Parts: sequence; structure tokens; C-alpha cells
Amino acid sequence: MEKFNIVMLGAPGSGKGTQAKILAEKFNLAHISTGDLFRKQIASGNALGQEAKSYIDRGALCPDSLTINMLHDFLTRLPDVKGHIFDGVPRTVQQAQMLDGIGYPTVLPLHLVINLDVNPDEIMRRLVKRAEIEDRSDDTPAIIEKRIENYFAQTKPLENYYEEKGILRQVNGMGSVEDIFEEVSSIISAEMK
Repeated sequence: MEKFNIVMLGAPGSGKGTQAKILAEKFNLAHISTGDLFRKQIASGNALGQEAKSYIDRGALCPDSLTINMLHDFLTRLPDVKGHIFDGVPRTVQQAQMLDGIGYPTVLPLHLVINLDVNPDEIMRRLVKRAEIEDRSDDTPAIIEKRIENYFAQTKPLENYYEEKGILRQVNGMGSVEDIFEEVSSIISAEMK
């Protein structure tokens, strides 16, 4: 049986990581956060981690091939699961095409893409608060601004890409965690039938 794969889209600070964690638990999916994967690689001090760190520390996106290679490598080591919920990948149209097998040897089928829509002022407020709470070196004010710029330039076009495929669902990300969870859960439940 084919695994059911979901992508959570949204700007940094939109709540996609929070939602992905609780949705993964509810639907028995593996939560795959590329941000967490990169942080683990960086902490290990290996070459992949050092390469990723050089991009992350300046607020830039890691190259598409580095991201997709790391993702596929990680997926091969996961135990058998019902499906995956991806948080942070794809981040560019090229990454989405690579997941579709365009210019890449392996296809990773996606069934549903949920976009959490949050206004830019709220994104900035959330990221500044998160940086204070979690003491994240990749969330300084200058880096936050760069990450938001990168999102609008490189990741936002994914909405059109997945809209054309008919798998994009838009969700207002300005509500409470619980309200957003209920809305996204109902969308997933309807699609998994």
C-alpha cells in the first residue's frame, strides 16, 4: 500500500511545525522536519552538517540537491509507517519537481499540501518570540527578515505549483492552534478516505 504523504506549507513561524507534530500523532504519520534534520546534522559536525550550517547561519536556503538527498537518505532509515507529514520540504519549485522525479531518480508521491496563511507582521512577531523562548541562533532579527524574504521569493510559488496539481488546501493560520488543528484534521480525514 502506498504511503499517504502530506506537505505542510507556510512562512517561517506560520505554525506548520506545531501542526505537523500533532497531526502526525493523530494520523499515525512520521513527522519529517527538514529544519530538525539539518540541526541534527550540524550538531553531529559532519560534512553535510557543516555545509548546511554555512547556509542556515546567513538565513539562506540550502541547495535543493542537498535538501532532497538528505531527505531521501533519512526516509530509507525510517521504520515502516502509514505515511509522512513533511515540514520544511519542498521549499522551492525545483525541490517539488525533484520529488516528482523531474531531474531526480526517485519519485516521492505527495497526496495533500496544506498551506497555513499568516500575515507578515504576525510572522515576525511569532519568530521573535520563538527566538527568545528557544534561544535559536537562526532566529536573529536580520536572519528572520532574510528568511521571510526567501519564503516569499522561493517558497510561496509552490502554492501555484500544487494548486495546478489539485492537491493544495488553504487554511487561515491566524486562529488558535486548536482551531487550525481541527480544520486541518477534517481536511486530512476527508482526503485519506
